[in-house]
Amino acid sequence: MSTLYLIRHGQAGLRDDYDRLSPLGQEQARALARWLLAEGITFDLILSGGLRRQKETAAIVAEALAAAGAPAAPVEEDPRWSEFDLDQVYASIAPQIAAEDPAFRAQYEELLARMRWGEDGIHRQWTPADTMVVRAWIEGRYPFAGESWSAFLDRVHAALADLLRPPARRTAVFTSATPVAIAVASLFGSRTPMHIMRLAGAAVNTNLTILDLRNGDPSLACFNAFPHLSEPRLRTFR
Repeated sequence: MSTLYLIRHGQAGLRDDYDRLSPLGQEQARALARWLLAEGITFDLILSGGLRRQKETAAIVAEALAAAGAPAAPVEEDPRWSEFDLDQVYASIAPQIAAEDPAFRAQYEELLARMRWGEDGIHRQWTPADTMVVRAWIEGRYPFAGESWSAFLDRVHAALADLLRPPARRTAVFTSATPVAIAVASLFGSRTPMHIMRLAGAAVNTNLTILDLRNGDPSLACFNAFPHLSEPRLRTFR
């Protein structure tokens, strides 16, 4: 039997510099490493998506395992486990929505103003403007030169399929909320955006989602578990 651990990255930076771990995100990753060591969990294969926040989380955990003398595979990069590019989606689609929707334009301008003012809270919130932009991208309502929602689904499904093949092994994948949600939804035969985004919205930073694989047939052992985050202050969504 194989076991696949899908691990969301630690808390990342602010909206204008998101792709790096915050100090709290680094602490979350260290807490995860301590829990893995306490449970005697090691990995035959460690993968990371191509984003900095994913690779930093993987490195902290892998280095802690190795420093403690636990068997630790080197971290390998598979960019198929990267999150979709929200910055690119925003830069292209938000102005197109704003040009035809006064209500969105007001929300978007307020969001930008709050960022300029240095309001910390806005960096940790998912706003109605965020939802509108992502929904427009998913539905393909505006021209967009980057990766489509359908292409995003296909690459994550392909990455998951590769890990469902022999040999039997224990694998950790350091990734992001939406790829994990896509993988979980696929177990139930769903590509429905609403299902996927609701799963992604529940994801705590550095949570564990575990799939057990028997003869290539995956089953969900747990979703969004965070036994290593015993202190409430460590439990973050953004």
